[in-house]
Amino acid sequence: MNSEFTIAVHSLVYLAYLPERMAPSEAIADNVSTNPARIRKVMSCLKRGGYVDTREGAGGGYRLTLDPAVVTLADIYRLMAQGSVIPSWCSGDPDMDCVVGSNMREVMDGIFCRAEKQLENYFGGITIAGVLSQIKECKQCP
Repeated sequence: MNSEFTIAVHSLVYLAYLPERMAPSEAIADNVSTNPARIRKVMSCLKRGGYVDTREGAGGGYRLTLDPAVVTLADIYRLMAQGSVIPSWCSGDPDMDCVVGSNMREVMDGIFCRAEKQLENYFGGITIAGVLSQIKECKQCP
């Protein structure tokens, strides 16, 4: 999992929370507790994916383009982090004489691929609106 996924989800939930559903990168960055440049990078991916749009100038910023009740975390995961469960390196070497060493990579790749599918299936049942609903149920929320 990468932090861009978390930033994307947080940013979309924040935009869904706003009555006008529009916020500049600085406001989103303050809410996420990161810098505006990082927000702009993530929001650029979300814009290419069709989840947000931008408006330039005074009063501008980012706004949701889709209903938060239909955007799932699986959608955002596929856009921002798909494949991140699978490590970039795995032990073993297919050319080894040892049955363990020569097959470990293939077996672990299968395990990680199945784990990622289960994660995507789980995320598919959670919407941005659902995350916002859970946040509103928190004791700290008015």
